[in-house]
Amino acid sequence: MKFKTLTVLGTALALTAGAAAADSTVRFWYHFDNADNPMDELVASFEEANPGITVEAENIPWNSYYDQLYTAIIGGNAPDAAMVKMFAQPRLVEMGALQPIEDWLADWEGAEGLQDNLLKLTVGPDGTQYYLPVQYVVLYLYYRPSMFEELGLEVPTTCDEFREVANALTRDTDGDGQTDTYGFGFRGAKGGHDHWASFTLGAEGVSLTEGLTSDAGVAGTQFVADLFREDGVFPPSAPNDGFQEIIGAFKAGKTAMTIHHIGSANGMVEALGDDVAAAPVPECGGGRWTAFGDESTAVMAGAEDPEAAWKWISYLSSEGNNTMFNEATGQLPVVKADSESWSLHPQRFVQATVDSLPFAEMLPDSAATADFVNTVWPTQMQRVLTGDIEAAEMNETISELFAE
Repeated sequence: MKFKTLTVLGTALALTAGAAAADSTVRFWYHFDNADNPMDELVASFEEANPGITVEAENIPWNSYYDQLYTAIIGGNAPDAAMVKMFAQPRLVEMGALQPIEDWLADWEGAEGLQDNLLKLTVGPDGTQYYLPVQYVVLYLYYRPSMFEELGLEVPTTCDEFREVANALTRDTDGDGQTDTYGFGFRGAKGGHDHWASFTLGAEGVSLTEGLTSDAGVAGTQFVADLFREDGVFPPSAPNDGFQEIIGAFKAGKTAMTIHHIGSANGMVEALGDDVAAAPVPECGGGRWTAFGDESTAVMAGAEDPEAAWKWISYLSSEGNNTMFNEATGQLPVVKADSESWSLHPQRFVQATVDSLPFAEMLPDSAATADFVNTVWPTQMQRVLTGDIEAAEMNETISELFAE
């Protein structure tokens, strides 16, 4: 790092103001699938606004991003700042690789402009704030307004209402004696844990790490099983349906509701026009639970000029800049003002996302989470749906996994 000669007065003023050192270089790692992204433009506008700070932004391939990051940290060659996800935070904290940002946040005017709950969702495992949110998604309920209007139905806000509505929407529409429209497209294969969780983990005292074997916890899983086995409101293929199947069935009119995030919105609108809308997932067991998808930035502990690195990452999460950043990712800006003017997705889906943030949650920071998502949940859920095991056995298996 090079420094210009400063007068004693200039040095004192810089230190008093907490300004970044002159002629600082911030090495920043990020991962954008789209090579045609706005990073060069963001860097140029930042450097113009912050003379003396140069940003070297390097786009690292996603498939090797964390392998390269961990290796660089161990080798003492980590970037000064980086894009980071929540699943990596426990390990990064354990490695001592992150710089706390709480003092900077306290003095940053942009903090008040962030969407509610984002800082709480991204707090570190030790209660310290290391991450600054830069983009996000939240899962919500997609539904077909025309089907609801035809039957005089209201969008469900509770599990009881959901069951009633899903049953009404499950019907034979062409008179051939066969059900051709189902109330809900349930993702029973890998990745569907978020569907199940929305019906189960909203109950008071129930989470993946506690209360799952309680009456309330088992009731959530039983509710899902009953929707399929007793009510028949999921397509028969539900135990094996993945992302492509639930989205395809919804677009084709084979299901009237499903759960996903704003990443599917434009494809839905392309297929259905105005006949697709969104709302928060229903309240089940006294509360709501929906999944939060994250991306943040962080100042690394070994940054040569931490103040300059903070200036850069906070610039990316500031009004206007955050819109430009997220136009390359398709996820939502973290700044309230940018969300209000967001045009990449129809506003009804942006609003459903924002409305869902207050009860959005992350899966536990646990080594068990990967096994839960990839093998334990899909295997157990499929066995429940097909009647091979009872709901209580599934919940017991998941509870034991997280207790190890």
